[in-house]
Amino acid sequence: MDRNEISIDKTIIYDDFQNKVSEVLVRHKSVLDIITKLDEYNARINRAVVKSVTSCGCISIDASRQEYNKGTLEEVRKELKTHVEGELCEICREKVEEEIGSYLFYLAALCDTLDINLTDTMLKEYRNLKTLGIYNLK
Repeated sequence: MDRNEISIDKTIIYDDFQNKVSEVLVRHKSVLDIITKLDEYNARINRAVVKSVTSCGCISIDASRQEYNKGTLEEVRKELKTHVEGELCEICREKVEEEIGSYLFYLAALCDTLDINLTDTMLKEYRNLKTLGIYNLK
């Protein structure tokens, strides 16, 4: 399947996800708990990626200075590197996905606590990306 296609099996309905998070969030209901959990899971994502390099070795990082001296932004975009070599093994991929899932849980909880609709927020960002394209420069 093309990466740009959306299949029914992979479609996530963000409103449903946010509503389910709202239903099950009990222990860390305070906005203070939620924002510190977001920080915690951000660190856990970073740690899982680092452990994929340092403990497992399924990926490596070969970082060097990025070259920005191309003629157009499109040329620059094509030349920039991720610095990641290899692919996550099944175990490491599962761990990184687990930590990202927990992060998304607390992100949805923060949205719910602040009365922000996650779907609307994602759609706004998507529209900005479509409108500005490569000139978004995030």
